[in-house]
Amino acid sequence: MTRPEPSARSAWRAFRILPTRWMDNDVYGHMNNVVHYSLFDTAVNGWLMEKGVLDFAAGDQVGLVVETGCRYFSEMAFPDIVHAGLRVAHMGTSSVRYEIGLFRNEDETAAAEGFFVHVYVDRLSRKPKPLNPALRAELEGIAA
Repeated sequence: MTRPEPSARSAWRAFRILPTRWMDNDVYGHMNNVVHYSLFDTAVNGWLMEKGVLDFAAGDQVGLVVETGCRYFSEMAFPDIVHAGLRVAHMGTSSVRYEIGLFRNEDETAAAEGFFVHVYVDRLSRKPKPLNPALRAELEGIAA
């Protein structure tokens, strides 16, 4: 099987800047793999909040993670600054596949790439609910 190449910055539709922390490094001196997933979650939800389409405290619709994955290409470590590239790879009635590229400092190719699949549900019943129009419009703006 051929290993995929990391994407260039130009492949991503939106960016968020996320600083690393001292505690992100593991005993091997690089960012622990679990931190990548935290950065994915922070990048996606931070972007949604910035766009005004996620009210995690009182909104009637929330996204639940149902699938994740990550491919690692190169190391990152504190005190690197991570530039998280975002795009939407697929949008269904109530689900979204977000893809995230993590770029170390000013590097032009991704150090890691991952995805989250969110199913949007009613906050109270936890039953799938169609994406609201404002959310869908913002997601279409970063669709690949």
